[in-house]
Amino acid sequence: MQDRNENFVSIFPPHALLYQETVRRALLEDLGNAGDITTDALVSKDDKVTAKIVARASGRVAGLDVAACAFHCLDPNLIFETHLSDGQDARPGDTLAVIRGHARPILTAERTALNFLMRLSGVATATRDMVKLISSYPARIVCTRKTTPGLRALEKYAVRVGGGANHRFGLDDAILIKDNHIIVAGGVTEAIRRVQKCAGHLVKIEVEVDTLEQLEEALQEGVDAILLDNMPIKMLAEAVQRAKGKAITEASGGVTPENVCLIAATGVDLISIGWITHSTPALNLALELAVTA
Repeated sequence: MQDRNENFVSIFPPHALLYQETVRRALLEDLGNAGDITTDALVSKDDKVTAKIVARASGRVAGLDVAACAFHCLDPNLIFETHLSDGQDARPGDTLAVIRGHARPILTAERTALNFLMRLSGVATATRDMVKLISSYPARIVCTRKTTPGLRALEKYAVRVGGGANHRFGLDDAILIKDNHIIVAGGVTEAIRRVQKCAGHLVKIEVEVDTLEQLEEALQEGVDAILLDNMPIKMLAEAVQRAKGKAITEASGGVTPENVCLIAATGVDLISIGWITHSTPALNLALELAVTA
């Protein structure tokens, strides 16, 4: 695989620094020690093709720059022309992008490029659908840290493309006191007081509660946000009212397309959903190729 560090900045926008090494690792995983022995045996190094990335299902597009990175890592001279942009919706048969150039790097990078593009578009599509369902409510759909190892920045980007928002990116973003922390600390109040002694003045504190009694404890200690975990709708609505004006409220656990509107109707500020990043289906895309003179 060609080393392209010398012309990296000239081809990719600055945000590509977040994912270029991830893409390179994925290519290396595919190439192994011997490279693409099928393509190398069948295709001349001088053969040229035009390839189209085509949608086979409807969905929200996300990850075109990442797909381009996969192709350009193998040949920076390939032409990658987008016909849709991230954030646009594709229908079956729509062309997302056209790639022109030597056949070998296009065929070799095909699966890696599609894997990223299909995965991220799937996340964006699932997010878009949930956002649409609650569009008449002020609540926002947010993701969690339940992401594919190594792909968190990309999957959280896809959530934003789908119209959602990001929860914390990592353990160092903010303090989130969860149920196991509370068990170790001996209670909600003690857990909050311990973290308040250590938190910097710019660090937000959120605490997870699953009862109204725990909620009252948290509110008395003065936290920034309350995670209302797996509460029945009636209890959730009561919790939101008690916390109103005192802390940001986040509903979490068991959120589905069937109940998300009921959750949003309680007046909660945020609805966090793990499955939009950990188990959504990929958007069905394909690479169609034609040989050129």
